[in-house]
Amino acid sequence: MSPTAAGVLFKLASTIAFAFMLTLIKLVSGRVPPGEVLFARSFFGIVPVIVYLAALGVFPASLRTARPLGHVRRSLVGTASMFCWFTAVSYLPLPDATAISYSGPLFGVCLAALVLHERVRAFRWGAVGIGFLGVLIVLSGQLNGFEMGFQGSRATGAICALASAVLGAFAAVTVRELTATETTGAIVFYFLACGSAFSFVTIPFGWVVPSFSDAAMLIVAGLFGGIGQVLMTQSYRLAEASVIAPLDYINMIWIVILSYLIFGDVPTAVVLAGSLVVIASGVFVVWRERRLGILEAKAKARSADTPT
Repeated sequence: MSPTAAGVLFKLASTIAFAFMLTLIKLVSGRVPPGEVLFARSFFGIVPVIVYLAALGVFPASLRTARPLGHVRRSLVGTASMFCWFTAVSYLPLPDATAISYSGPLFGVCLAALVLHERVRAFRWGAVGIGFLGVLIVLSGQLNGFEMGFQGSRATGAICALASAVLGAFAAVTVRELTATETTGAIVFYFLACGSAFSFVTIPFGWVVPSFSDAAMLIVAGLFGGIGQVLMTQSYRLAEASVIAPLDYINMIWIVILSYLIFGDVPTAVVLAGSLVVIASGVFVVWRERRLGILEAKAKARSADTPT
């Protein structure tokens, strides 16, 4: 099997692991507060990561860092994103929340231009604009549910899902800054470790003693999250990011299937239409970036071959 094919299989396996994680979190979300879910996802998610790093023979050496504050900053933003995401899942059907979360890469393009000063050409801006139109289509089915105090409404879930996407895009920017000096293992480990610690801030807002079954689901959800992280990391080690990144959208298939089988949720035509628009724009952005990367590489090669 070629490395690229193996990378694709690892990525597909990671989407399944994340789908099971999310389904378990949805199952306990009505009984366990989001902050407590955040702790379980982060704390137990560390276990597969440590096992993976040990298997590679780089633990604990890969955890050395020259930028501890950079990890704290990345973790603050990433943990806030995860907290908003788990809150959204407690209010929305999983397909709806997932569709809104797909706006994350679109915000990422905007932040890359504004924060990292990357050059974004007209084609990508056009794709981003179309993608946001798809997000608005999905949101149109959610934002008619405002209630007093936003308690229990689909609107609250939609706003939290959108906030999670924005914060996730900011987190991606911080990750790109850290990759200049930090290993992937360090970035993932410190994010989960900090997330475990930061989750205790939510204790005053209400934690509960979970039942045995809820505790078991939280632990397994955390393990699935860590396994998904390991599988995803391995996929990027074996195949190009331009091949792997579009496979994120396969997650919607597993989410729809599990939501129907377990919760009886069927995505509406509005959610499906908006999702298709967002997915199409996201795939185009990835394809365009890969195409530009190839053209830039060829231009550099021609420049190197030109005599001076």
